[in-house]
Amino acid sequence: MRGPPAGCGYPFAGSHRTLRRYSAEGHILGGELVDTLDDTAFTRAFTDPSVALVHVRAVEYGCFFYEVRRP
Repeated sequence: MRGPPAGCGYPFAGSHRTLRRYSAEGHILGGELVDTLDDTAFTRAFTDPSVALVHVRAVEYGCFFYEVRRP
């Protein structure tokens, strides 16, 4: 996913979310609980150059919503 069109916001952004970072090999590199799902949260997640993709997950049960890949 390259992200929504400008001004549309992110899907499933209405509550706390977990951003789980993964390497290209599929290893979990960490995660972050975010209050607001926005560009700043994804910028922080992709600061580490070894992060290839980020999963957006629900906090309550860890349900997977979608992933964002490094452009």
